[in-house]
Amino acid sequence: MVSARRTEVRAGATGIITVDLGQIARNWQALSDRVKPTTCAAVVKADAYGLGAARIIPALAKAGCGTFFIATPDEAELARKLAPEAMIYALDGLIGGAAADAFHKLNVVPVLSTMEDIVAWSGLAKRYATVLPAAFHIDTGLNRLGLSARVTRRLATDNETLTRLSPCLIMSHLASADNPRDPKNRDQLLAFETLSALFPNVPRSLAASDGLMLGPAFHFDLVRPGYALYGGQASETYPAPVKPTVTVTVRILAVTDVASGETVGYSATWRAKRPSRIATLAAGYADGVPRSASAPNGRPGGHVLIAGHLAPIVGRVSMDLITVDVTDLPNGVAAPGNCAKLIGDGITIEQAGFAADTIGYEILTRLGPRFTRLYLEDTV
Repeated sequence: MVSARRTEVRAGATGIITVDLGQIARNWQALSDRVKPTTCAAVVKADAYGLGAARIIPALAKAGCGTFFIATPDEAELARKLAPEAMIYALDGLIGGAAADAFHKLNVVPVLSTMEDIVAWSGLAKRYATVLPAAFHIDTGLNRLGLSARVTRRLATDNETLTRLSPCLIMSHLASADNPRDPKNRDQLLAFETLSALFPNVPRSLAASDGLMLGPAFHFDLVRPGYALYGGQASETYPAPVKPTVTVTVRILAVTDVASGETVGYSATWRAKRPSRIATLAAGYADGVPRSASAPNGRPGGHVLIAGHLAPIVGRVSMDLITVDVTDLPNGVAAPGNCAKLIGDGITIEQAGFAADTIGYEILTRLGPRFTRLYLEDTV
């Protein structure tokens, strides 16, 4: 049962982001069930992908999630406050050593991806005359963050370092998990199996949202979904067992008649080929609608939903406004004060991303602070 208890809507709100906390919890449970007996963590970095970590972390903890991944010291501080008993990993490591003391005080485990971070964390352990937990990130082919195979082998025999650091997780990250047919997945799996075996009896993690759908061979001891928790489906081949959690609605500010041949928007990139009705909506790139969703003549862009009817964006997305063609909608459906949906009820975050030549991850994390956020919760 979904409660009606929500955050208060600000007077004059131009847009509303509705986040279904209950569905996020159910998505986590569905993923957890999918990978049992492997532990299912939750990635809540970037303010829980832009949806509000302050509300989402407690909802996931209440559902039974005991392991969280964040990226920065500020995110670590918030996560520790909201989930005092949880295991928390910091994906960006020590940030040049600057975060070492903060993570130590917060009991947050850094994911160490460079020898510089390993030396800094080991040095902190020496200073406090203690043994510190550490996660080691091995690069298996993404070539972003991660210890090389050579460095990993050297670390595995570095008894001095390993007497100060206690490895509690060995992890890597897949480059092509959204494409299950890509042979790089198997290559990375084999590399990870080989290198992680250098640290016997240490828990291992390779798969995030899409990787966990590649099958049990990729699950190891812990999976760390992020995007899928929020309803994201990056892989069309093997969709995750999750449902959408986010709806974004915006106000219609005006509806204008435009004569055939008239232009709409900056730089006059769209010209009406017939007498048209154009609705102006209170959302723009300052609110997270990508400018690349613009639709000049001859090229499709994004769409919105108005009373269940698709209406195409026309002209350029500007900072605060978008314009959509509502000529073919029933009379009275598009009217000032009514709402249009940017995401939800037929427009997925993947579709919104594709229309803007980007991905759903970016659509979520760019949602701006001017929109009111409403949170739905399950109640007994």
